[in-house]
Amino acid sequence: MTDWNKIAFVFPGQGSQTVGMGKDLAEAYPVARQTFEEADSILGFRLSDLCWNGPVDDLNDTINTQPALYTSGMAILRVLQAELPGAAPAFVAGHSLGEFTALAAAGALSFPDGLRLVRERGRLMKEAGIKSPGAMATPLGLDADAVRELCARARQQTGGILVLANDNCPGQTVISGDDETIEAGMALAQEAGARKVVKLAVSIAAHSPLMEPAAVEFRQTLANTPFHAPQVTIYGNVTAAPLESVDAIRDELDRQLTQSVRWTESVQAMNAAGVETFVELGPGDVLCGLIKRINRDTKRIPLNSAEGVAQFITAG
Repeated sequence: MTDWNKIAFVFPGQGSQTVGMGKDLAEAYPVARQTFEEADSILGFRLSDLCWNGPVDDLNDTINTQPALYTSGMAILRVLQAELPGAAPAFVAGHSLGEFTALAAAGALSFPDGLRLVRERGRLMKEAGIKSPGAMATPLGLDADAVRELCARARQQTGGILVLANDNCPGQTVISGDDETIEAGMALAQEAGARKVVKLAVSIAAHSPLMEPAAVEFRQTLANTPFHAPQVTIYGNVTAAPLESVDAIRDELDRQLTQSVRWTESVQAMNAAGVETFVELGPGDVLCGLIKRINRDTKRIPLNSAEGVAQFITAG
């Protein structure tokens, strides 16, 4: 018998998308197909076709990636709720964009409202990236404190912007800033002994002050969106702590665009609260890989295919 008190559902962010995502699930489970059809109707275009058939460049455009990942995660969740009525994790969390899926999973946000929010978030982030171009990079093998220090040194060199955007797991962080300062930061990371420094294939500086124009506009959208107190404990990216009220949720989502994703601390906090198994709902298994590096003693289950979902349902 599954002990749901020791289970957390986690939802991935951008980078996990892939052409074909959710297609086999929609073919196997009517509720998954209905979820994609509902998203198509709300958005006014065939998001389902984009998820299942591409083209990849359009799927990778942040304005489309965000609703695609949100819908895919919710489709998996709805299948579990339909097939396993007792499937009630004690905790949920999402990485960056995935935090919106987690909020919907926790009952703090309706599916349509969440979908509109992530579509608008993607639009505003894309717009901010055009107005204030930037970049992101991963200096592998350095701890978060060392990365914060090199960001500060790079800012001193250029007078620009560079911050720790994601603390994903020990030895894997992401830095984000303007083009000149990120180049300075990448050079400093090499000097500091990074195993490798990888520039990401993005043209926006997510989770940095360069997203402030997006945050200003998004604040109004958040103010007009109805939220509810979560029915499941949800850990926030910015605080790495439970979001217990509507005000806390709005504040979190407002700050999340410009501040760091504290994923390592969020997972550690869930471990301390009793979580032993993390179930990742979405394409790929990125979060399972990160969680393994945070705590190898955890059990990690990626639900990224109809076959995997069916096995989980049978076991549950």
